[in-house]
Amino acid sequence: MKSSYASRSDFQKTYLPISWLPSFPHILPHRIRRRLRSKVRSRQSPSTSLASLETSFSPADTLRSLRTHRWSFYDGQYLILIILNVFSLSIIASPGPLFKTAVSTLALLALILPITRQFFLPFLFIATWLIFFYACGFIPSDWRPPIWVRVLPALENIFYGANISNILSAHKSTFLDIIAWLPYGIMHFGAPAVCSIIMFIFASPGTVPVFAKSYGFMNLIGVAIQLTFPCSPPWYENMYGLAPANYSIKGSPAGLARIDELFGIALYTPTFTGSPMVFGAFPSLHAGSAVMEALFMSHVFPRLRPVFVVYALWLWWATMYLSHHYAVDLVGGSLLAGSVFYVAKAKFLPRMQPNKMLRWDYEYKEVGEDPTEQGYALADLGNGPRDVDDWTIGSSSSISSGSISPVDDTHSLWEGETLASHSDTESRR
Repeated sequence: MKSSYASRSDFQKTYLPISWLPSFPHILPHRIRRRLRSKVRSRQSPSTSLASLETSFSPADTLRSLRTHRWSFYDGQYLILIILNVFSLSIIASPGPLFKTAVSTLALLALILPITRQFFLPFLFIATWLIFFYACGFIPSDWRPPIWVRVLPALENIFYGANISNILSAHKSTFLDIIAWLPYGIMHFGAPAVCSIIMFIFASPGTVPVFAKSYGFMNLIGVAIQLTFPCSPPWYENMYGLAPANYSIKGSPAGLARIDELFGIALYTPTFTGSPMVFGAFPSLHAGSAVMEALFMSHVFPRLRPVFVVYALWLWWATMYLSHHYAVDLVGGSLLAGSVFYVAKAKFLPRMQPNKMLRWDYEYKEVGEDPTEQGYALADLGNGPRDVDDWTIGSSSSISSGSISPVDDTHSLWEGETLASHSDTESRR
């Protein structure tokens, strides 16, 4: 008698022919693609998720991370960001409330979803700087301090014996204009993204979040200094001499106006004329950005340090040749960048490990200055192991000046390390 129960074969999947789908050509041959996939997979360790990315869309994971997070002094950074964003959004007159509400809603949504939080949380510091910088144009002149016109030229002569910016910009040519325009008007805006992509691939996991937060903090501090200590740039001295300045004066593209004229475009003239920070000469955030990028890239690629130094010096010269900054502005911006970098390096920046080429090669992460190295070992005195996750300045799975291994018995439950992921083990402690 035939059984009334269905056999397993009755439930087998039915495969439909899909030969009608179009075949898309690949740029790389199949053999090369197979070798690349094999090489990447061979580098991935099954015992660790240190280099993996968060793929969860569940807000519950974010709430769990917040509940298990160990709050510390360093979390005050987010209170600063909240205050700056509330102030900026409340003072910005255009765009209107609907647009600002939509942007705020999208930002909160990006922070709630783990898959977007790992990218947006480090970028939040840069976004806050950009919003704060734009909001400076809406601050009433009655709230602002007087503009210092004679301070920077005087310091220039005291420290260097001459106005270096005027000396470098005295001899102009189309060739020099283009050479100065490349780092100041093009590379400066794309360098942070390029550096982030390179460091994401070749640096220790967690390096990019520290870079993004350091870059954002440096620019936030720089804009705050420019707002409370407004100084006139070299182009103002060339146009108005040392006459007193006021906030009704429009900005100037200075040497970049020759680029607009050369290419027949209106790019830098309207941009700098409508700048929200006309008298933000000191410190130079162009110089600070170049130095910050050079320091982080030198941390990842020590042998290429001369290349990064040349890039920073190239941009230094461009800022003075184009009459946008004095030499003392460049020194101030560079000192600011160096201070932020070395604080991050001593406390939060993952160390590079020998014989590790890609992020997928790392099975554990060492954070902070190496105690065996001379120079900054004193920064680790009195600091015991400390849990740090993506809600702090560093990324998750971090111990200051220490290391965690996925095969360590004391840390058998490895914290899932992503670009800036939450701690997977704090909820289990």
